[in-house]
Amino acid sequence: MTALNQYQRLEAAGIWRETPKSQLRDVIVSFGDATLVLADPRSEMPLAHWSLPAVTRLNPGKLPARYAPGGPEAGEELEIDDELMISAISKVHRVIEASKPHPGRLRGGLMLGAAAVMALVALFWVPPALVRHAADIAPPAQRAEIGRLVLAEIAKTTGSPCSRPAGDMVRQKLAMRLIGPDAQVVVVPATLRGAIRLPGPITVIGEDLVQGQGTPEAAAGHILAAQAVAAWHDPLLAALRHAGPRATFHLLTAGTLPAKSLAGYGEKLLADPAPRPEDESLLAYFTRAGISSEPYARSLDPTGEAVLGLIEADPFRTTEPRPVLGDREWLALQEICDQ
Repeated sequence: MTALNQYQRLEAAGIWRETPKSQLRDVIVSFGDATLVLADPRSEMPLAHWSLPAVTRLNPGKLPARYAPGGPEAGEELEIDDELMISAISKVHRVIEASKPHPGRLRGGLMLGAAAVMALVALFWVPPALVRHAADIAPPAQRAEIGRLVLAEIAKTTGSPCSRPAGDMVRQKLAMRLIGPDAQVVVVPATLRGAIRLPGPITVIGEDLVQGQGTPEAAAGHILAAQAVAAWHDPLLAALRHAGPRATFHLLTAGTLPAKSLAGYGEKLLADPAPRPEDESLLAYFTRAGISSEPYARSLDPTGEAVLGLIEADPFRTTEPRPVLGDREWLALQEICDQ
């Protein structure tokens, strides 16, 4: 999209409210890959991704401009008073509108062909578009509920998530340290060889990243890698694709997924190897979090040959990174799966 390409470096300050009851917070708004990216101005950590076609202006012609990711019912809201950013969003919407077909009158001899084309569109285009739309407009509470459903599916294979009072406090601190408020890090009694990002946001790691590890840096690296992947591959969209268009339509109309619509999805996630993000984007996450990339790289390849780029570009090769957890906290987390 030409209109989007010319604004890919555009940024502006905004004020974001995640839910009607949430406090307002300052964010940096920038154009992503067909999305608006809302990031924390201090840590530069992405907080939300809004699909540009779904962004709706709530107060046309007034300033500051107020937007929602899909309409007033979404509950999530963003205020922007930067005229260039407002103009850019408006222009992208005009380009999208102009690209839509505007058919005139069809002659009688073409009616049958047009009907056939519409049937094909309904068969092959509408279901995927419906799933994408549902993922774009899902509010945080709905994402969190679907994340819990996926976690329950994973637990059928791995066993119930590990829990001990001291360890639970530490995993919540780890989630806040690496991801942000309302995030969760869950430890399951299994070997996952990486982290799995679910909607919510919920990030699942196996006890193999905790027990027997000298420091928390490798586990933290896998958690950051999962966030980097989720920034470009929405875990909710993947879950809804598994559930299918009919279940997604039920979600849009009733607010919940039908029972068993996610059956087998946990096994699928566990069977697929955790994807690796590109080194450049991943290193940006390590830099913002103040964590060395080398322990994560060594956990992927002890010799370092396959991940030499991550090791050589470690942002903390010559400086001291910020501690991920204290020694006692790390010990408490290592014992979280002990019975």
